Amino acid sequence: MRIMGLDFGSKTVGVAVSDLLGITAQGVETITREEENKLRRTCARIEELIQDYEIETIVLGYPKNMNNTAGDRAKKTEEFKDMLERRTGLPVVLWDERLTTAASERILMESGVRRENRKAVIDKVAAGLILQGYLDSLKRETGNEQ
Repeated sequence: MRIMGLDFGSKTVGVAVSDLLGITAQGVETITREEENKLRRTCARIEELIQDYEIETIVLGYPKNMNNTAGDRAKKTEEFKDMLERRTGLPVVLWDERLTTAASERILMESGVRRENRKAVIDKVAAGLILQGYLDSLKRETGNEQ
């Protein structure tokens, strides 16, 4: 079974999944939303991916402010978490995503991805970073660092 990472934004949702061993995260896709408050298609696509990849847990990026407070975006993420848990029946873990978009931008720039092409993949890369951070924390907790 695998773990799914999500980078939930107002217009897009980046999706990543772990390998079967739970060691690495790979970006899968970016789901584009037509309107911020319309999530039916987004949730349906996430549910398809859960089935395709046999997901057992979802890690959802939690956009806390730099001073560790939860703003408007964090509250919307909490509502999305509740919706995902109801719809999928899977546990959803909130994971601090501060600076993942900036790190994703840096990775893409260093990889030579042109500015106009970055927008299409940045959320997928951010989802991968969120998920990889979670996977690494699991390894530290169990003492399985290599």
